[in-house]
Amino acid sequence: MLSDTSRPVIEKTLPVVGENIGAIAERFYAHMFGEHPELLDGLFNRGNQAEGTQQKALAGSVAVFASALVNHPDRLPEQLLSRIAHKHASLGLRPDQYQVVHDNLFWAIADVLGEAVTPEVAAAWEEVYWLMAFALINQERGLYSARGVRPETVWRDWQVTEKVRETADVVRFTVKRIDDRLVKTSLPGQYVTVRMRMDDGIRQPRQYSLVAADDGEHRSFAVKRVHGGGSPDGEVSCLLHDRVEVGDTLTMSLPFGDVVLDDSRPAVFASAGIGITPMAGMLSHLVAAGTHLDVTLLHADVDESSWALRRQVFDDVRALPEGTVHVWFERGEECSLPVDGVHEGAMDLSEVSLPEGAVYYLCGPLPFMQAVRSTLIDRGIPPRDIQYEVFGPDLWQADAA
Repeated sequence: MLSDTSRPVIEKTLPVVGENIGAIAERFYAHMFGEHPELLDGLFNRGNQAEGTQQKALAGSVAVFASALVNHPDRLPEQLLSRIAHKHASLGLRPDQYQVVHDNLFWAIADVLGEAVTPEVAAAWEEVYWLMAFALINQERGLYSARGVRPETVWRDWQVTEKVRETADVVRFTVKRIDDRLVKTSLPGQYVTVRMRMDDGIRQPRQYSLVAADDGEHRSFAVKRVHGGGSPDGEVSCLLHDRVEVGDTLTMSLPFGDVVLDDSRPAVFASAGIGITPMAGMLSHLVAAGTHLDVTLLHADVDESSWALRRQVFDDVRALPEGTVHVWFERGEECSLPVDGVHEGAMDLSEVSLPEGAVYYLCGPLPFMQAVRSTLIDRGIPPRDIQYEVFGPDLWQADAA
C-alpha cells in the first residue's frame, strides 16, 4: 500500500498525470526504443506500437493501478496484475528489465510535465511504480517457478503437423513436440505466445489461445488474419496464414493465462467472433474429463460461415450430457447445425435460460464483454463468478470499466 507521505501527493497529482499520461507513454516508448532497440526484437508487438495501442495500454494500466491505490488502499488490483503477469511471463520478461522501464518512464514524465515534477512528486510516483513492478515481478517469479523454467527458457520449438482453414480468415494449427524436454500440460483456457522471425530479421510475438485439450505431445491454436483497415494487415497473422505449412517449425512459449476453467461447477461460455478460441479449449477439456455438469455455449458472429471452430465446439457440446448451444448471427437466423437456438442480432441473454450456480466465461470485443457482464450482474450473478479473457494490449480496460 502507499505510504502516508505519498498518498496525498498521488491524490493531488493523479488528475494532471492522468491528463498527460498518453503523451508520457508516447515519449517513453520512443525514448526507450532509441536507447534499447534490442527490446523490439522478440518482446514488443510493433504493430501495437504503430497503432498506439501499446502506449494506451501502459498509460491505462498505470492509471488504473494508481487510482486503485488511492481508492482502495487496503488491496491491490489483483485481477489486473494477474493478467499482466501472465502476459509478461509468456514473453519471457526478466526482472532486470523493470529498471529499464523505470528509467525511461521517469525520463518521459519529467520531459512532459517539466517543473511540475518536484522531488516530492517524483518520489511519490516512484513508490507507485515500484509497488506495481515488485507485485508483477513476484507473480512472474512464481509463474516461472511453477513451470520449472527461467525467463529465457519459456521458449521451445514445435513442428506443424496440421493446418486447417476454419473460415475465410481463421486457420487452425496443430503442432507436436520435437525435443525431449519435459512438457507440462496447459490449463484449459490458457494461451501460448508464438514468436516469428519477420523478413527484416526482427522477431515478433503474438498470443493465441489453445483450442483443444493438451496431451503434452500436441497443441492446437487458431489464428485470425488481422485486417489493418487503414494500416497494414497484421504481419504475424499474415505470415502464419500465407507461409507456414505442415512440417515447418514454430517457436512457442509455455502456456500461460489466468482465465482458466473451474471444472467443478456448471459453466456458461459467452463469446463473440474469434473469442470462441478459449471456449473451444475449455469445452475440449470438459469432454475429455467426461463431465456431467450443465454446460451452455452462447456465441455471437456475423453468420454461420464466420463462426470459427463451429464443428468442433458443436460436437463437443453435443458430447456432453447436459450441454446446450445458442448462437446469434448479425445476418439472419440460418444455421445448418442443429443447435438449441438460433437468434438474429446481438446476443440477448433474456432469450436463454442460465444454469444455477454457474461460472461465466466471456471472450470477445470489449464492448461485447462489458455489455454481457453488465447484463449478468443485473440478473444477480456475483461479479466473482464472471471471468473474461481480454485479447490484445487492452488488459486494463475491463478494470477501468
